[in-house]
Amino acid sequence: MRNMTDKANYERLEKDVAAVKNDISALTDQITDALNSLAGTAGKQARRGYKQVRANVDAAVDDMSERGSAMMGAAQDAATSIEETLEEAITQRPLATVGLALGIGFLIGVTWRR
Repeated sequence: MRNMTDKANYERLEKDVAAVKNDISALTDQITDALNSLAGTAGKQARRGYKQVRANVDAAVDDMSERGSAMMGAAQDAATSIEETLEEAITQRPLATVGLALGIGFLIGVTWRR
């Protein structure tokens, strides 16, 4: 009788251990699925963030390029205007221009001697 009770207890314990193993296996599968889902979501968000940052950088570079082009155009316009003004002054007053050039040359020469 005692042998039968021990055997019944042993079989019940085996069933309980098997049930716990199955529960642990199922829980492991659920955790794995949850982590894979989380990793997929995080990856999508990271890619979305990367695309957003890249678009922002591209827009900033385009804006800087446009501003640089505008500044270059303005500088070229100013240089052309100065050139035209000097050319007009030289052709209208050649003697005054020569006198001015001699005066500037004299000042530069005096400054360099010191």
